[in-house]
Amino acid sequence: QVELVDSGGGLVQAGGSLRLSCAASGRTFSNYAIGWFRQAPGKEREFVAAISWSGGRTYYADSVKGRFTISRDNAKNTAYLQMNSLKFEDTAVYSCAAAFDGSSSYVSEYDYWGQGTQVTVSS
Repeated sequence: QVELVDSGGGLVQAGGSLRLSCAASGRTFSNYAIGWFRQAPGKEREFVAAISWSGGRTYYADSVKGRFTISRDNAKNTAYLQMNSLKFEDTAVYSCAAAFDGSSSYVSEYDYWGQGTQVTVSS
């Protein structure tokens, strides 16, 4: 079992920045790839970014490429999502997730989920 706690969301103006954190406890954090997903009201959950267990490989949705950066610190059992140049359309609940089988953009590939943190971007 891996428990994930998301934090760092909030209200920010368009063009601003936020850093989300995903703190893990339980099984060995470094055994899992980490993904960030988001869900806006009335929309399906969508992939944002993922990072391999070692941090050596990262993947991004086209909509956030160049603006968001995913990272992890295995010594601290924590993953991060740095979000810059935020846009109104980035408004959503953001959740991190852990996958034992490797990085993926598919929701179904992830084994454990955080509770989510709200990000609201005002235009």
